[in-house]
Amino acid sequence: MANGSHGSRQAAWEFFGAELKRRREDAGLTQVELGARVFVSGAYIGQFEQAIRKPQLDIAQRIDEVLQTDGIFERLWRKLIKDQPYREYFAHVVELERLATEICEYAPTVVPGLLQTREYARAVFLANNPLASEEHIEELIKGRLDRARLLKDAARPLYWVILHETVLRIPVGGPEVMARQLDHIATLMRERVAVLQVVPFSAGAHPEMGKLMKLMEFDDAPPTVYTEAVLSGRLLDEPTVVKRSRSSYDLLRAAALSLEASLALIESAAKDYERCASTT
Repeated sequence: MANGSHGSRQAAWEFFGAELKRRREDAGLTQVELGARVFVSGAYIGQFEQAIRKPQLDIAQRIDEVLQTDGIFERLWRKLIKDQPYREYFAHVVELERLATEICEYAPTVVPGLLQTREYARAVFLANNPLASEEHIEELIKGRLDRARLLKDAARPLYWVILHETVLRIPVGGPEVMARQLDHIATLMRERVAVLQVVPFSAGAHPEMGKLMKLMEFDDAPPTVYTEAVLSGRLLDEPTVVKRSRSSYDLLRAAALSLEASLALIESAAKDYERCASTT
């Protein structure tokens, strides 16, 4: 997945560069002449044309002004080049979530993105990006909340989630944030938006220990399984791999608490966080 996403990004840069070169030559300008008019060096323009350097929005806008291209380079930037709120290896997974008829997830340490509240998501992103600008953090949060909208759709997929109890006990964002996050999950369970079970600490060893897993099924395409590691992800549709992953998920279901007991545990944990927040 990462290689495919990188290839798509590189192709976008190359298309931008080829179009820039064609338009510049049609205007009878050298790289140096165009660079002077948009306040960069000629070498900088050459790097855009060779797809070595990522174009910036303000430069794309100035190129449009100089070459009188009616905003084409700004549109190319916004459509093809602008940073997405998802990591490269995850962008295709987001597309498939929208098409899935069934999504089954196992989360060993963190609340899945589709279930996260704004405050919880913010705490997760800040932990991963402690020096990021507020604008970047907000863009990431927006991307995550946009994904979650599919659960509000009338044609939403069947969504089954298994959490390890660890997810409930790590105080991401502090007691108040965790209380609201767990209340949110409980509400989705009661409203039958999501089917959710918890694997308790008492279950001991269990399938897929410490491994995130997302199974997706579709009306007109083979099922897939997505797994994730450090700064990488794998989206697989090989039938034997998907079948084995489905078997592991079934074993996780067997190790987890019932729906009623899972809801009770989540509500109890939420109340513990509420009491903790009220004393701080």
